[in-house]
Amino acid sequence: MTSNKFKTILALSAASAALASCGADEIASPGEGVIVVPGPTPGPTPGPTPGPTPGPTPVPTSCTVGTDGGTIESVNGTRRVCTITGRISSNLAIPRVEGVLYQISGRVDVGTDVGGDGGSGAAVTLTIDPGVTLFAASGVDFLVVNRGSKLIAEGTASRPIIFTARANVLGTASDTSDGLWGGVVMLGRAPISNCIGAVPGGSVDCQAQIEGTTNALYGGATANDDSGSLRYVQIRYSGVVIGAGNELQGLTTGGVGSGTDFDYVQVHNSSDDGVEFFGGRHNFRHLIVTGASDDSVDTDVGYKGNIQYLIVAQRTGAGDRLMEVDSAGGEDTTPRQNIRVSNATFLHNSTVGANSFLIHGGADYGLYNSVVVARAGVECFDIDGAGTMQTSGTDEAGPPAFNSVVVQCGSTPIDDDGNITLAAVQSLFTSGSNNNLSYTASLTGGFVNGATETSVPYFDVAPVSSFFVNAGHIGAVKDSADTWYRGWTCDSTTADFGSDSNCIGLPSYA
Repeated sequence: MTSNKFKTILALSAASAALASCGADEIASPGEGVIVVPGPTPGPTPGPTPGPTPGPTPVPTSCTVGTDGGTIESVNGTRRVCTITGRISSNLAIPRVEGVLYQISGRVDVGTDVGGDGGSGAAVTLTIDPGVTLFAASGVDFLVVNRGSKLIAEGTASRPIIFTARANVLGTASDTSDGLWGGVVMLGRAPISNCIGAVPGGSVDCQAQIEGTTNALYGGATANDDSGSLRYVQIRYSGVVIGAGNELQGLTTGGVGSGTDFDYVQVHNSSDDGVEFFGGRHNFRHLIVTGASDDSVDTDVGYKGNIQYLIVAQRTGAGDRLMEVDSAGGEDTTPRQNIRVSNATFLHNSTVGANSFLIHGGADYGLYNSVVVARAGVECFDIDGAGTMQTSGTDEAGPPAFNSVVVQCGSTPIDDDGNITLAAVQSLFTSGSNNNLSYTASLTGGFVNGATETSVPYFDVAPVSSFFVNAGHIGAVKDSADTWYRGWTCDSTTADFGSDSNCIGLPSYA
Protein backbone atom coordinates (compact mmCIF):
# COMPACT_ATOMS: atom_id res chain seq x y z
CA MET A 1 0.00 0.00 0.00
CA THR A 2 1.43 3.33 -0.94
CA SER A 3 1.56 6.25 1.44
CA ASN A 4 -1.05 8.28 -0.54
CA LYS A 5 -3.66 5.49 -0.49
CA PHE A 6 -3.23 5.03 3.24
CA LYS A 7 -3.87 8.76 3.83
CA THR A 8 -7.03 8.60 1.72
CA ILE A 9 -8.43 5.66 3.71
CA LEU A 10 -7.78 7.47 7.01
CA ALA A 11 -9.59 10.58 5.76
CA LEU A 12 -12.67 8.59 4.67
CA SER A 13 -12.78 6.73 7.96
CA ALA A 14 -12.69 10.00 9.94
CA ALA A 15 -15.50 11.44 7.83
CA SER A 16 -17.65 8.35 8.36
CA ALA A 17 -17.12 8.56 12.12
CA ALA A 18 -18.09 12.23 12.15
CA LEU A 19 -21.26 11.56 10.18
CA ALA A 20 -22.20 8.70 12.45
CA SER A 21 -22.00 11.01 15.47
CA CYS A 22 -24.47 13.53 13.92
CA GLY A 23 -28.25 13.38 14.41
CA ALA A 24 -30.64 13.60 11.49
CA ASP A 25 -31.35 17.26 12.22
CA GLU A 26 -27.68 18.16 12.03
CA ILE A 27 -27.14 17.04 8.46
CA ALA A 28 -26.99 19.98 6.09
CA SER A 29 -27.80 19.96 2.41
CA PRO A 30 -25.37 21.60 0.10
CA GLY A 31 -25.93 25.37 0.05
CA GLU A 32 -28.59 25.24 2.85
CA GLY A 33 -28.74 25.85 6.57
CA VAL A 34 -29.87 23.31 9.13
CA ILE A 35 -33.00 21.35 8.11
CA VAL A 36 -35.75 21.17 10.75
CA VAL A 37 -37.97 18.17 10.24
CA PRO A 38 -41.54 19.00 11.61
CA GLY A 39 -43.37 16.60 13.85
CA PRO A 40 -46.68 15.05 12.82
CA THR A 41 -49.66 17.49 12.40
CA PRO A 42 -51.96 17.17 15.43
CA GLY A 43 -55.54 16.08 14.72
CA PRO A 44 -58.56 18.22 15.74
CA THR A 45 -59.51 18.22 19.43
CA PRO A 46 -62.65 16.13 19.72
CA GLY A 47 -65.68 18.14 20.93
CA PRO A 48 -68.22 16.88 23.44
CA THR A 49 -70.68 14.36 22.17
CA PRO A 50 -73.95 16.28 21.58
CA GLY A 51 -76.88 15.21 23.69
CA PRO A 52 -80.22 14.35 22.15
CA THR A 53 -82.44 17.31 21.15
CA PRO A 54 -85.17 17.60 23.77
CA GLY A 55 -88.61 16.82 22.41
CA PRO A 56 -91.90 18.44 23.46
CA THR A 57 -93.16 17.71 26.95
CA PRO A 58 -95.33 14.61 26.73
CA VAL A 59 -99.03 15.32 27.12
CA PRO A 60 -100.29 13.92 30.44
CA THR A 61 -102.40 10.82 29.98
CA SER A 62 -104.84 11.60 32.78
CA CYS A 63 -106.16 14.37 35.04
CA THR A 64 -105.31 14.87 38.70
CA VAL A 65 -108.23 17.33 39.04
CA GLY A 66 -111.48 17.14 37.10
CA THR A 67 -112.51 14.54 34.59
CA ASP A 68 -110.59 13.64 31.46
CA GLY A 69 -111.96 15.54 28.49
CA GLY A 70 -109.51 14.13 25.96
CA THR A 71 -107.09 16.38 24.14
CA ILE A 72 -107.34 19.62 22.24
CA GLU A 73 -105.08 21.07 19.55
CA SER A 74 -104.35 24.48 21.03
CA VAL A 75 -102.30 27.28 19.52
CA ASN A 76 -99.37 25.83 21.50
CA GLY A 77 -99.84 22.20 20.47
CA THR A 78 -101.66 19.23 21.90
CA ARG A 79 -103.01 19.67 25.42
CA ARG A 80 -104.87 17.43 27.85
CA VAL A 81 -108.31 18.80 28.81
CA CYS A 82 -109.41 18.34 32.42
CA THR A 83 -113.07 19.27 32.85
CA ILE A 84 -114.58 20.99 35.89
CA THR A 85 -118.36 20.74 36.08
CA GLY A 86 -121.27 20.85 38.51
CA ARG A 87 -120.95 21.90 42.14
CA ILE A 88 -117.65 21.98 44.00
CA SER A 89 -118.68 20.75 47.44
CA SER A 90 -115.29 20.50 49.16
CA ASN A 91 -112.09 22.50 49.05
CA LEU A 92 -110.41 22.12 45.68
CA ALA A 93 -107.01 23.22 44.36
CA ILE A 94 -106.41 23.41 40.61
CA PRO A 95 -102.69 22.93 39.99
CA ARG A 96 -100.68 24.04 37.00
CA VAL A 97 -99.59 20.91 35.16
CA GLU A 98 -97.44 21.12 32.04
CA GLY A 99 -99.59 20.27 29.02
CA VAL A 100 -102.95 20.60 30.82
CA LEU A 101 -105.80 23.06 30.24
CA TYR A 102 -108.94 23.13 32.39
CA GLN A 103 -112.44 23.41 30.96
CA ILE A 104 -115.39 25.05 32.73
CA SER A 105 -118.37 23.02 31.54
CA GLY A 106 -121.84 24.39 32.24
CA ARG A 107 -122.52 26.35 35.39
CA VAL A 108 -119.84 25.54 37.95
CA ASP A 109 -120.81 26.44 41.52
CA VAL A 110 -118.25 26.95 44.25
CA GLY A 111 -119.98 25.87 47.45
CA THR A 112 -123.63 26.22 48.38
CA ASP A 113 -125.18 29.55 49.41
CA VAL A 114 -124.84 30.08 53.18
CA GLY A 115 -127.44 32.86 53.28
CA GLY A 116 -127.12 36.41 54.51
CA ASP A 117 -126.43 35.28 58.06
CA GLY A 118 -123.97 32.54 57.09
CA GLY A 119 -126.01 29.95 58.94
CA SER A 120 -126.85 27.49 56.17
CA GLY A 121 -125.36 25.88 53.08
CA ALA A 122 -121.74 24.83 52.76
CA ALA A 123 -118.74 27.11 52.27
CA VAL A 124 -115.71 25.84 50.35
CA THR A 125 -112.59 27.34 48.80
CA LEU A 126 -111.49 26.98 45.18
CA THR A 127 -107.77 27.71 44.77
CA ILE A 128 -106.18 28.17 41.34
CA ASP A 129 -102.40 28.08 40.92
CA PRO A 130 -100.36 30.66 38.97
CA GLY A 131 -100.13 29.96 35.25
CA VAL A 132 -103.35 27.93 35.04
CA THR A 133 -105.51 28.47 31.94
CA LEU A 134 -109.23 27.70 32.12
CA PHE A 135 -111.52 27.86 29.11
CA ALA A 136 -115.23 27.56 28.35
CA ALA A 137 -117.10 26.93 25.13
CA SER A 138 -120.37 28.90 25.26
CA GLY A 139 -122.60 31.28 27.16
CA VAL A 140 -123.97 28.51 29.38
CA ASP A 141 -120.48 27.94 30.79
CA PHE A 142 -119.58 30.18 33.74
CA LEU A 143 -118.24 30.14 37.29
CA VAL A 144 -120.32 31.16 40.34
CA VAL A 145 -118.71 31.63 43.75
CA ASN A 146 -121.62 31.45 46.18
CA ARG A 147 -122.05 33.41 49.42
CA GLY A 148 -119.69 32.16 52.08
CA SER A 149 -117.32 30.43 49.68
CA LYS A 150 -114.04 31.76 48.30
CA LEU A 151 -112.16 31.89 45.03
CA ILE A 152 -108.40 32.20 45.55
CA ALA A 153 -107.03 32.91 42.07
CA GLU A 154 -103.59 34.39 42.61
CA GLY A 155 -101.30 34.40 39.62
CA THR A 156 -97.99 36.22 39.32
CA ALA A 157 -96.70 38.96 37.06
CA SER A 158 -95.01 36.36 34.85
CA ARG A 159 -97.65 33.62 35.25
CA PRO A 160 -101.13 35.16 35.30
CA ILE A 161 -104.23 33.00 35.60
CA ILE A 162 -106.29 33.13 32.41
CA PHE A 163 -110.04 32.55 32.04
CA THR A 164 -110.86 32.45 28.35
CA ALA A 165 -112.87 30.90 25.53
CA ARG A 166 -112.37 27.65 23.65
CA ALA A 167 -112.02 29.66 20.43
CA ASN A 168 -109.09 31.50 21.99
CA VAL A 169 -107.42 28.18 22.78
CA LEU A 170 -107.97 27.00 19.20
CA GLY A 171 -106.61 30.25 17.78
CA THR A 172 -109.85 31.32 16.08
CA ALA A 173 -110.67 34.32 18.30
CA SER A 174 -109.96 37.77 16.88
CA ASP A 175 -109.55 41.28 18.24
CA THR A 176 -113.30 41.82 17.69
CA SER A 177 -114.52 38.54 19.21
CA ASP A 178 -116.59 38.71 22.39
CA GLY A 179 -119.37 36.87 24.21
CA LEU A 180 -117.82 33.43 23.70
CA TRP A 181 -118.60 32.19 27.22
CA GLY A 182 -120.29 33.37 30.42
CA GLY A 183 -117.78 34.84 32.84
CA VAL A 184 -116.87 34.89 36.53
CA VAL A 185 -119.49 35.67 39.20
CA MET A 186 -118.53 36.29 42.84
CA LEU A 187 -121.24 36.65 45.50
CA GLY A 188 -120.99 37.76 49.12
CA ARG A 189 -122.80 38.87 52.28
CA ALA A 190 -121.97 42.59 52.26
CA PRO A 191 -124.74 45.25 52.23
CA ILE A 192 -126.83 46.00 49.15
CA SER A 193 -129.81 48.28 48.54
CA ASN A 194 -132.19 46.31 46.31
CA CYS A 195 -133.87 43.72 48.51
CA ILE A 196 -136.32 40.95 47.75
CA GLY A 197 -139.36 41.75 49.86
CA ALA A 198 -140.05 44.56 52.30
CA VAL A 199 -136.83 44.49 54.32
CA PRO A 200 -134.43 47.34 55.08
CA GLY A 201 -131.55 47.85 52.69
CA GLY A 202 -128.22 46.77 54.08
CA SER A 203 -129.81 44.42 56.62
CA VAL A 204 -128.89 40.77 57.07
CA ASP A 205 -132.16 39.79 55.37
CA CYS A 206 -131.65 42.06 52.36
CA GLN A 207 -130.72 39.84 49.45
CA ALA A 208 -131.19 39.82 45.69
CA GLN A 209 -130.85 37.54 42.70
CA ILE A 210 -127.76 38.22 40.59
CA GLU A 211 -128.15 38.99 36.91
CA GLY A 212 -127.54 36.40 34.24
CA THR A 213 -128.51 33.22 36.09
CA THR A 214 -130.90 31.77 38.67
CA ASN A 215 -130.59 30.52 42.25
CA ALA A 216 -127.64 32.79 42.95
CA LEU A 217 -128.35 35.18 45.81
CA TYR A 218 -126.20 37.92 47.25
CA GLY A 219 -126.34 40.46 50.06
CA GLY A 220 -126.32 40.68 53.85
CA ALA A 221 -124.90 42.89 56.58
CA THR A 222 -121.25 41.79 56.75
CA ALA A 223 -119.35 44.73 55.26
CA ASN A 224 -115.95 43.02 55.57
CA ASP A 225 -117.11 39.72 54.10
CA ASP A 226 -114.34 37.77 52.34
CA SER A 227 -115.02 36.08 48.99
CA GLY A 228 -111.35 35.38 48.27
CA SER A 229 -108.86 37.11 46.00
CA LEU A 230 -108.15 37.75 42.34
CA ARG A 231 -104.57 38.82 41.61
CA TYR A 232 -102.82 38.77 38.25
CA VAL A 233 -105.87 37.43 36.42
CA GLN A 234 -107.11 37.83 32.85
CA ILE A 235 -110.75 37.27 31.85
CA ARG A 236 -111.08 37.17 28.06
CA TYR A 237 -113.95 37.05 25.53
CA SER A 238 -116.74 36.56 28.07
CA GLY A 239 -120.13 38.15 28.73
CA VAL A 240 -123.60 37.05 27.69
CA VAL A 241 -126.70 39.18 27.14
CA ILE A 242 -129.70 37.10 28.18
CA GLY A 243 -132.21 39.95 28.02
CA ALA A 244 -132.60 43.64 28.79
CA GLY A 245 -130.97 44.27 32.15
CA ASN A 246 -130.06 40.61 32.49
CA GLU A 247 -126.48 39.88 31.50
CA LEU A 248 -123.30 38.18 32.55
CA GLN A 249 -120.26 40.43 32.54
CA GLY A 250 -116.60 39.57 32.37
CA LEU A 251 -116.48 39.91 36.15
CA THR A 252 -119.69 40.27 38.13
CA THR A 253 -119.68 40.89 41.88
CA GLY A 254 -122.75 40.92 44.11
CA GLY A 255 -122.56 41.91 47.76
CA VAL A 256 -118.82 41.21 47.89
CA GLY A 257 -117.19 42.55 51.03
CA SER A 258 -114.06 44.55 51.78
CA GLY A 259 -112.24 41.42 52.95
CA THR A 260 -111.97 40.39 49.30
CA ASP A 261 -108.79 41.34 47.44
CA PHE A 262 -108.87 42.49 43.80
CA ASP A 263 -105.54 43.56 42.33
CA TYR A 264 -104.05 43.30 38.82
CA VAL A 265 -107.10 42.14 36.86
CA GLN A 266 -107.68 42.58 33.12
CA VAL A 267 -111.06 42.02 31.47
CA HIS A 268 -110.80 41.87 27.68
CA ASN A 269 -113.60 41.97 25.09
CA SER A 270 -116.61 41.29 27.27
CA SER A 271 -119.79 41.37 25.22
CA ASP A 272 -121.56 43.27 27.99
CA ASP A 273 -119.93 45.30 30.75
CA GLY A 274 -116.31 44.68 31.53
CA VAL A 275 -117.00 44.61 35.27
CA GLU A 276 -120.23 45.24 37.15
CA PHE A 277 -120.46 45.61 40.92
CA PHE A 278 -123.88 45.07 42.52
CA GLY A 279 -123.65 46.53 46.00
CA GLY A 280 -120.96 45.36 48.39
CA ARG A 281 -117.93 47.04 49.94
CA HIS A 282 -114.90 45.71 48.08
CA ASN A 283 -112.13 47.86 46.64
CA PHE A 284 -110.07 47.42 43.47
CA ARG A 285 -106.50 48.27 42.56
CA HIS A 286 -104.79 47.91 39.14
CA LEU A 287 -107.85 47.21 37.01
CA ILE A 288 -107.69 47.16 33.20
CA VAL A 289 -110.77 46.90 30.98
CA THR A 290 -110.17 46.65 27.23
CA GLY A 291 -112.71 46.28 24.44
CA ALA A 292 -115.96 45.95 26.43
CA SER A 293 -119.06 46.06 24.25
CA ASP A 294 -121.22 47.88 26.80
CA ASP A 295 -120.05 49.85 29.83
CA SER A 296 -116.46 49.27 30.83
CA VAL A 297 -117.16 49.79 34.55
CA ASP A 298 -120.74 49.62 35.87
CA THR A 299 -121.64 50.01 39.56
CA ASP A 300 -125.10 49.63 41.06
CA VAL A 301 -127.43 49.13 44.04
CA GLY A 302 -125.52 50.54 46.94
CA TYR A 303 -121.93 49.72 46.02
CA LYS A 304 -119.48 51.57 48.25
CA GLY A 305 -115.85 51.21 47.30
CA ASN A 306 -112.71 52.65 45.81
CA ILE A 307 -110.72 52.02 42.64
CA GLN A 308 -107.12 53.13 42.17
CA TYR A 309 -105.00 52.65 39.04
CA LEU A 310 -107.56 52.05 36.32
CA ILE A 311 -107.03 51.85 32.56
CA VAL A 312 -110.11 51.74 30.33
CA ALA A 313 -109.74 51.48 26.54
CA GLN A 314 -112.67 50.92 24.22
CA ARG A 315 -112.65 49.24 20.83
CA THR A 316 -113.38 51.55 17.91
CA GLY A 317 -116.58 49.81 16.82
CA ALA A 318 -117.94 48.73 20.20
CA GLY A 319 -118.54 50.06 23.67
CA ASP A 320 -121.08 52.27 25.37
CA ARG A 321 -119.95 54.22 28.43
CA LEU A 322 -116.61 54.25 30.18
CA MET A 323 -118.47 54.28 33.51
CA GLU A 324 -122.11 54.04 34.52
CA VAL A 325 -122.86 54.79 38.16
CA ASP A 326 -126.40 54.12 39.41
CA SER A 327 -128.53 53.13 42.38
CA ALA A 328 -131.58 51.34 41.06
CA GLY A 329 -134.88 51.34 42.90
CA GLY A 330 -135.18 55.00 43.83
CA GLU A 331 -132.79 57.88 44.29
CA ASP A 332 -132.98 57.79 48.07
CA THR A 333 -132.73 54.02 48.51
CA THR A 334 -130.08 53.08 51.04
CA PRO A 335 -127.34 52.17 51.29
CA ARG A 336 -126.64 54.89 48.74
CA GLN A 337 -123.94 54.12 46.24
CA ASN A 338 -120.63 55.92 46.83
CA ILE A 339 -117.72 55.12 44.51
CA ARG A 340 -114.40 56.96 44.49
CA VAL A 341 -111.87 56.60 41.67
CA SER A 342 -108.30 57.89 41.60
CA ASN A 343 -105.48 57.57 39.06
CA ALA A 344 -107.54 56.48 36.09
CA THR A 345 -106.91 56.91 32.38
CA PHE A 346 -110.03 56.59 30.22
CA LEU A 347 -109.88 56.26 26.43
CA HIS A 348 -113.27 56.67 24.75
CA ASN A 349 -112.56 55.22 21.30
CA SER A 350 -116.02 53.87 20.48
CA THR A 351 -117.83 55.34 17.49
CA VAL A 352 -121.15 53.79 18.55
CA GLY A 353 -121.33 54.60 22.27
CA ALA A 354 -123.07 57.35 24.21
CA ASN A 355 -121.60 59.72 26.78
CA SER A 356 -118.40 58.65 28.47
CA PHE A 357 -119.84 58.89 32.01
CA LEU A 358 -123.43 58.50 33.20
CA ILE A 359 -123.89 59.32 36.89
CA HIS A 360 -127.49 59.08 38.07
CA GLY A 361 -129.95 57.42 40.44
CA GLY A 362 -128.89 59.48 43.44
CA ALA A 363 -125.43 57.94 43.45
CA ASP A 364 -122.48 59.60 45.16
CA TYR A 365 -119.33 59.79 43.05
CA GLY A 366 -115.79 61.10 43.17
CA LEU A 367 -113.16 61.21 40.41
CA TYR A 368 -109.64 62.32 41.26
CA ASN A 369 -106.23 62.55 39.57
CA SER A 370 -107.59 61.19 36.31
CA VAL A 371 -107.38 61.63 32.55
CA VAL A 372 -110.29 61.37 30.10
CA VAL A 373 -109.64 61.35 26.35
CA ALA A 374 -112.54 60.90 23.93
CA ARG A 375 -112.98 60.96 20.20
CA ALA A 376 -114.32 64.11 18.59
CA GLY A 377 -118.00 64.80 19.17
CA VAL A 378 -118.40 62.87 22.42
CA GLU A 379 -120.08 64.62 25.34
CA CYS A 380 -118.19 63.11 28.21
CA PHE A 381 -120.26 63.76 31.35
CA ASP A 382 -124.00 63.17 31.76
CA ILE A 383 -125.16 63.76 35.34
CA ASP A 384 -128.87 63.17 35.92
CA GLY A 385 -131.34 63.37 38.79
CA ALA A 386 -131.87 65.83 41.59
CA GLY A 387 -130.86 63.15 44.09
CA THR A 388 -127.46 62.88 42.43
CA MET A 389 -126.79 66.59 42.96
CA GLN A 390 -128.22 66.97 46.47
CA THR A 391 -125.97 68.03 49.32
CA SER A 392 -127.87 66.41 52.19
CA GLY A 393 -130.05 63.40 52.83
CA THR A 394 -129.94 59.92 54.30
CA ASP A 395 -126.53 58.31 53.75
CA GLU A 396 -125.63 61.24 51.49
CA ALA A 397 -122.03 62.27 50.70
CA GLY A 398 -122.97 65.25 48.53
CA PRO A 399 -122.87 65.90 44.78
CA PRO A 400 -120.23 64.36 42.51
CA ALA A 401 -116.70 65.61 43.21
CA PHE A 402 -113.91 66.21 40.68
CA ASN A 403 -110.33 67.17 41.53
CA SER A 404 -107.24 67.12 39.29
CA VAL A 405 -109.27 65.74 36.39
CA VAL A 406 -108.30 66.69 32.84
CA VAL A 407 -110.72 66.11 29.98
CA GLN A 408 -110.28 66.11 26.20
CA CYS A 409 -113.82 65.76 24.88
CA GLY A 410 -114.19 68.30 22.12
CA SER A 411 -116.21 71.48 22.33
CA THR A 412 -119.06 70.08 24.47
CA PRO A 413 -117.62 67.95 27.26
CA ILE A 414 -120.86 68.12 29.30
CA ASP A 415 -124.20 66.76 28.09
CA ASP A 416 -126.82 69.49 28.34
CA ASP A 417 -129.97 67.36 28.29
CA GLY A 418 -132.01 69.61 30.57
CA ASN A 419 -132.11 67.06 33.40
CA ILE A 420 -129.48 68.93 35.38
CA THR A 421 -128.53 72.34 34.03
CA LEU A 422 -125.28 72.77 32.21
CA ALA A 423 -124.26 75.49 34.64
CA ALA A 424 -124.84 73.20 37.64
CA VAL A 425 -122.64 70.46 36.20
CA GLN A 426 -119.94 72.91 35.15
CA SER A 427 -119.87 74.24 38.70
CA LEU A 428 -118.82 70.80 39.94
CA PHE A 429 -115.63 71.12 37.90
CA THR A 430 -114.94 74.77 38.60
CA SER A 431 -115.41 74.27 42.34
CA GLY A 432 -112.89 71.43 42.34
CA SER A 433 -109.14 71.96 42.15
CA ASN A 434 -106.93 71.69 39.06
CA ASN A 435 -109.68 70.50 36.71
CA ASN A 436 -109.47 71.22 32.98
CA LEU A 437 -112.35 70.52 30.58
CA SER A 438 -110.38 71.64 27.52
CA TYR A 439 -106.98 70.06 27.89
CA THR A 440 -104.95 68.58 25.03
CA ALA A 441 -103.57 65.12 25.69
CA SER A 442 -99.86 64.35 25.46
CA LEU A 443 -100.17 60.66 26.34
CA THR A 444 -97.61 58.29 24.87
CA GLY A 445 -98.37 54.70 23.98
CA GLY A 446 -102.02 55.56 24.45
CA PHE A 447 -102.06 55.75 28.26
CA VAL A 448 -98.63 56.81 29.62
CA ASN A 449 -98.44 60.37 30.94
CA GLY A 450 -96.66 62.96 28.85
CA ALA A 451 -95.56 66.49 29.70
CA THR A 452 -99.08 67.92 29.93
CA GLU A 453 -100.36 65.29 32.33
CA THR A 454 -97.19 65.46 34.41
CA SER A 455 -97.68 69.19 34.93
CA VAL A 456 -101.08 68.76 36.62
CA PRO A 457 -100.84 68.95 40.44
CA TYR A 458 -101.72 65.80 42.37
CA PHE A 459 -104.80 65.91 44.60
CA ASP A 460 -104.27 64.26 47.99
CA VAL A 461 -106.89 61.50 48.30
CA ALA A 462 -105.75 60.22 51.68
CA PRO A 463 -108.62 62.07 53.43
CA VAL A 464 -111.09 60.50 50.98
CA SER A 465 -110.20 56.92 51.93
CA SER A 466 -107.39 55.12 53.70
CA PHE A 467 -107.44 52.65 50.81
CA PHE A 468 -105.73 55.12 48.48
CA VAL A 469 -101.95 55.26 48.34
CA ASN A 470 -100.10 58.49 47.59
CA ALA A 471 -99.38 58.15 43.87
CA GLY A 472 -98.03 61.67 43.45
CA HIS A 473 -99.31 61.97 39.86
CA ILE A 474 -102.53 62.02 37.88
CA GLY A 475 -103.50 59.27 35.44
CA ALA A 476 -102.98 55.54 35.69
CA VAL A 477 -99.35 55.49 34.54
CA LYS A 478 -96.83 58.07 35.73
CA ASP A 479 -94.17 57.77 32.99
CA SER A 480 -92.22 55.28 30.86
CA ALA A 481 -90.52 53.84 33.94
CA ASP A 482 -93.89 52.99 35.50
CA THR A 483 -94.74 49.55 34.09
CA TRP A 484 -97.26 48.03 36.52
CA TYR A 485 -99.47 47.09 33.53
CA ARG A 486 -96.83 45.05 31.69
CA GLY A 487 -96.19 41.31 31.66
CA TRP A 488 -99.38 39.96 33.24
CA THR A 489 -101.70 41.48 30.61
CA CYS A 490 -102.42 40.57 26.99
CA ASP A 491 -101.99 42.91 24.02
CA SER A 492 -104.51 43.71 21.29
CA THR A 493 -105.21 46.33 18.66
CA THR A 494 -107.21 48.12 21.35
CA ALA A 495 -104.26 48.54 23.71
CA ASP A 496 -100.63 47.44 23.51
CA PHE A 497 -99.14 46.93 26.97
CA GLY A 498 -95.81 45.60 25.74
CA SER A 499 -96.52 42.19 27.23
CA ASP A 500 -95.24 38.90 25.86
CA SER A 501 -98.75 37.60 25.22
CA ASN A 502 -101.26 38.62 22.56
CA CYS A 503 -104.94 38.35 23.46
CA ILE A 504 -105.72 36.30 20.35
CA GLY A 505 -103.10 33.74 21.40
CA LEU A 506 -101.94 32.13 24.61
CA PRO A 507 -98.69 32.47 26.55
CA SER A 508 -96.08 29.91 25.56
CA TYR A 509 -96.40 28.14 28.91
CA ALA A 510 -100.18 27.61 28.57
